[in-house]
Amino acid sequence: MQIIARMNVGGPAVIVADLMRGLDPARYNQELITGFCDKNEADYLETVATDITATRIAGLGRSISPLADLRAFFSLIVKIKKEKPDVIHTHTAKAGVLGRLAAIIAGSKALRVHTFHGHLLHGYFVGWKITLVVAIEKFLAKHTNYLLAVGNQVRRDLLAAGIGEESQYRTFFPGLPKSPTFDKSAERAKLNLLPEKIYCTYVGRLTQIKRPDRLLDIAALTSKSHPNLHFLIAGEGELFSNSKTRAAAENLPITFLGWRSDIAQLFAASDLAILTSDNEGIPLTLIQAAQAGLAIVAPSVGSIADIVLDGKTGMLTRPDSEEMAIALGKLVDSAALRTQYGDAGRLHADQNFSLSKSLNEHGLLYDISQLK
Repeated sequence: MQIIARMNVGGPAVIVADLMRGLDPARYNQELITGFCDKNEADYLETVATDITATRIAGLGRSISPLADLRAFFSLIVKIKKEKPDVIHTHTAKAGVLGRLAAIIAGSKALRVHTFHGHLLHGYFVGWKITLVVAIEKFLAKHTNYLLAVGNQVRRDLLAAGIGEESQYRTFFPGLPKSPTFDKSAERAKLNLLPEKIYCTYVGRLTQIKRPDRLLDIAALTSKSHPNLHFLIAGEGELFSNSKTRAAAENLPITFLGWRSDIAQLFAASDLAILTSDNEGIPLTLIQAAQAGLAIVAPSVGSIADIVLDGKTGMLTRPDSEEMAIALGKLVDSAALRTQYGDAGRLHADQNFSLSKSLNEHGLLYDISQLK
């Protein structure tokens, strides 16, 4: 039983969908339980993974509502008691809390697995709220068989906060299918991109933790030093309208593309990739960028360093607009460096972030439930 709060377009949804599709149905009978996306979010099950069937539980989504959350909690208890799964695998913070508590109350003997696709320790809460989050996760860790971290720094941060024991953790890098090869000129032509421009692409939600304001700051800085650089932004979110308004007012070299399902083609048409977040787990969009052979500029937060090897496949900086603009400028100035980093990044992604590796690791973990 895979339980995730919502299947909004993003890394966790991709990982869960790949598990649903990729594990051998002769060995694993899976059920996906999820909630509903917010109005300003694209639903991955409706836009991309239309082949996957899910059980929807109202109240399991992102928004916090005591009454709706309680109803979702009891619905999960009923579902667990009825289905009697061998494995209960929860994803994302809210589903991790409700799903594991429901398993406890239901008296389930299932193997309990929770994946931290990131964490809420940095950039989300402060004061008593973060203290409460840590206390809840500490309690739940005591009732979880395996804690999966999508990156090494995510695991280190959680252990440093006292959440779980070293022996409970496994670091499972996300796996993506090998990206097909696209003709760069053809893809640029489809997007009406100009041959004389260098295109730097951002793919992700436009939300506070992702810091689109920092991306716009970088665009403002580089527009003066590197007028041949243009930014493509694929994604929406609650800061989408504000970002577009500011970009237009300041005449920034940015094209907003909205939600896209052709990310591989978009990266194939690009010259560089960028991320500007304050906190991340291990962003799949950067793995896709690496697969496309793009040099990457990103802040050294979360487990981004597992994807971007500083000075080898891209440049890592502090989460600072000026530092990131300088790093980006160096890559804009050197086609040779972009190619060197891009080639190394593609090899690194192929070796460490394959879908077959991820599916095999999860399958072997689930098999442990038969030994209990």
